[in-house]
Amino acid sequence: MSEHADPLAPLRQQIDALDSQLVELLVKRLAITRQVGEIKSQVGLPIYVPSREAELLAKRRAEAEALGLSPALVEDLLRRIMRESYQTQHQRYRCCNPELGKVVVIGGGGALGSVFVDMFRLSGYEVAILEQEDWPHADALFKGAGLVLVSVPMKLTETVISKLSGLPENCLLADITSTKSGPLQAMLEVHQGPVLGLHPMFGPDVSSLVKQVIVVCHGRYPARYEWLLEQMRSWGAILNESTAQEHDDAMAFIQVMRHFCTYVYGSHLAGENPDLDKLIQFSSPIYRLELAMVGRLFAQSPNLYADIIFSNKQSLPLLRRFRDHLDQALATLEAGDKATFIKDFFHIGQWFGDFAKKSLVESKKLLLKANDDRS
Repeated sequence: MSEHADPLAPLRQQIDALDSQLVELLVKRLAITRQVGEIKSQVGLPIYVPSREAELLAKRRAEAEALGLSPALVEDLLRRIMRESYQTQHQRYRCCNPELGKVVVIGGGGALGSVFVDMFRLSGYEVAILEQEDWPHADALFKGAGLVLVSVPMKLTETVISKLSGLPENCLLADITSTKSGPLQAMLEVHQGPVLGLHPMFGPDVSSLVKQVIVVCHGRYPARYEWLLEQMRSWGAILNESTAQEHDDAMAFIQVMRHFCTYVYGSHLAGENPDLDKLIQFSSPIYRLELAMVGRLFAQSPNLYADIIFSNKQSLPLLRRFRDHLDQALATLEAGDKATFIKDFFHIGQWFGDFAKKSLVESKKLLLKANDDRS
């Protein structure tokens, strides 16, 4: 069929023209958000303001509905555009404590440490990095430090902290380790100044800290590190406060149990040795996402996940209880007892409550996006 005989050709040309206009509008919008970012950094506004985002989305949804357009479509588009907008503003941030002095990041050359090095530098702080080979010069690096941030492998954290008894009295000592009880106590014992425990709930592959969660475990003299909490909020991070023990209890479920189960699932797949390409080919979006979460684990550092799983004191008791539940479920299956399975299924659903329904809605959005990406 020739181009002139194609009845869709004129309509496709109109679509192409409109798409080009959309691209041009996006370029203009991103140029404006860059200016917004500059002004925010100058006047001290945080990069992410939840109320502003919510207001914008509500207005655009209402406009879409009034015009007969799907509000969900408009919200999906805007959320993706805003995510890119936040990235264009990820150039410079306000400095919440200009009189701080030097920031020293122990392990700042590592994956996660380098994220914080970049964030502090983008905020106008003088930043020094201390790696293993720099310890002979540590005293010189610590001189004039207003913040020393420990970002080393979990198994080394408390050993490194034990070397920090000579920090300036007013220096803030903080860590960004996945466990909190041990490191926080170690910092309180070695340093008499302000102390703060942090756990960034993200990996080093984040493009910015907007909407990223950081758990805050207070140590000593919170008024003297409020500037750091405000600094992280200015980066767009969401801060959740917790005691060290509450944090570690939660991480047993959030990290240890999840990572260990994923490890075992991956190990079982490798042992059974099915055709991975076929599994991917036959999978619907939900199963591809689940398989992707397994694959993602094994694309990362085994040392990191070994530290997370082996360092939590609750790992073994929790995983043994999980094994017991697995054995009980297998016994129900072996007995062919569907009634018990259904009864237990219903009981578990009641425990999840409204979160189950919310998860169904949110997962549908993820699945649509996953399906869009499939070639």
